[in-house]
Amino acid sequence: MDLVIGPLDLPAHVDEALAVQAVAFGLGPDEVAVRRQIVLRHMTYPGAKALGATTAQGRLVGFVYGMPNDRTHWWSTVVEPYLRAQGNDFWLDDSFVITELHVHPAYQNRGAGRALITTITDSADEPRSILSAIDTESPARALYRSLGYEDLARRVLFPSAPRPYAVMGAHLPLLRRQSPSAGNGFPAAQD
Repeated sequence: MDLVIGPLDLPAHVDEALAVQAVAFGLGPDEVAVRRQIVLRHMTYPGAKALGATTAQGRLVGFVYGMPNDRTHWWSTVVEPYLRAQGNDFWLDDSFVITELHVHPAYQNRGAGRALITTITDSADEPRSILSAIDTESPARALYRSLGYEDLARRVLFPSAPRPYAVMGAHLPLLRRQSPSAGNGFPAAQD
């Protein structure tokens, strides 16, 4: 299985990306419709960028997108009090936020998520990266830890989210050690 990691015109492929997210994250049609509008709005923000993981046949099986963090964005306003309580609210400044990272379950545990997140953060101008993940021990959290992300705040509650989240941060560039189950990486897209 060879995947190509490269730039993704996310607004043009939003439905394909959200189909991956729906399967990977267990979203229903109503949640997908809401997230569609959020993704399209996010991609208009300064510095927003997206990468995709595609098969040789051109099928999108994973994606990541993010942007330079802005304290006025909704996510920052929700997590800021939790970070401040831990003395970590400075992480909201000069950080590249990973907004979404999803890989289709049939392609998980093969290095696609690692390749997506390291490639997108390699192009960030900010000295660090932040993200939020469901606050449970999971393969995603293990991946983030292996890349150097550490918990900055836990038990973060987002409106209408049924489970608490953890906010994690890492200095860039991310660590490059491979986990035992990770693949050997993927070819980059041609420029």
